[in-house]
Amino acid sequence: MLDLCLLGTGGMMPLPYRWLTSLMFRYNGSSLLVDCGEGTQITIREKGWSFRPLDVICITHFHGDHISGLPGILLAMANSDRKEPLLMIGPKGLIRVVNSLRVIAPELPFDIEFIELTQTQQHIETHGYHIDAFRVNHKITCYGYSISIPRAGLFDVEKAKANEVPLKYWNRLQKGEIIEADGQLFEPSMVLGEPRKGIKVTYTTDTRPTNSIRQNAKGSDLFICEGMYGERGDINNAVKYKHMTFEEAAGLARDAGVKELWLTHYSPAINHPEIFMDDVRRIFPNAHAAKDRRSVELNFEE
Repeated sequence: MLDLCLLGTGGMMPLPYRWLTSLMFRYNGSSLLVDCGEGTQITIREKGWSFRPLDVICITHFHGDHISGLPGILLAMANSDRKEPLLMIGPKGLIRVVNSLRVIAPELPFDIEFIELTQTQQHIETHGYHIDAFRVNHKITCYGYSISIPRAGLFDVEKAKANEVPLKYWNRLQKGEIIEADGQLFEPSMVLGEPRKGIKVTYTTDTRPTNSIRQNAKGSDLFICEGMYGERGDINNAVKYKHMTFEEAAGLARDAGVKELWLTHYSPAINHPEIFMDDVRRIFPNAHAAKDRRSVELNFEE
């Protein structure tokens, strides 16, 4: 089971009814945050979730509406008595940017570990999350993220017997452990069937439509995509400032074959994004104009 909450849905500036961009996942006792705009710690508190289990923060890019809430989050984590290291992932320059912001949060009771993204596509596994970062097309270096939870195959008794795996190791192998004993190496694949369908969520914002988004969002259970502009006539601004319209996001969802689309990162000029949704749903029916703290619990398929 994967819980997620779209904490903030605003772009450029916070509004009284809309905080800036942030998305939070919870899985197996660990939390992961994507972006940390202004107001993130407030909306986490409004949601009723905790700062302490926050193990990973992924940053898409270094514009203020995506990272300005970071010092407050770090201090909130410190005040929650967190001691375990925090992993931060983001574009090249992440260490410099975060350390600059930490001038107002200099002393923390936990270490920060960094992974700076330098390739067009990078894969990272941590705390049970499989993270695929992919380059998109904004005015500065920007990444989208697919967060996946894989699911192992069912235990196969006949396969275990055929591979002559001792019975005493079956349970440990089924749990994913690799065992070296009696001069042999026993791996989970020796007792498990083909992997079953896991859970996948793709998040992208501040970009023009790209093939990297289509490829990485393919087959996602949920696709969360920026909708900076709602009206068709705003396409020129979308191209100029390297953002997307609602309908362009819907086209990506259709092309990628995702199950569900949530729009986010609205322009401050859009007070009621739902008024544009009829045109969006003609392209991709299962689309929603998300509001702050829209949440879902995603479960493995039986």
